[in-house]
Amino acid sequence: MDKTGIAALIVGIVLLMLGVYAIWAFLPKVIETIEGLIGIVILLVGLMLMIFGILIFKE
Repeated sequence: MDKTGIAALIVGIVLLMLGVYAIWAFLPKVIETIEGLIGIVILLVGLMLMIFGILIFKE
């Protein structure tokens, strides 16, 4: 492994540790965000199914 690979590995480990700490520090906000994202995904799936149903109904 060359110097670039070692540097990338060290930076990746540091960023991973910072990410885990940030998630742990802001856990309630992370949970709220995930709940909001689930709602958005459900909304988009419903919209796509509605459009798909309209396109099939027209045939």
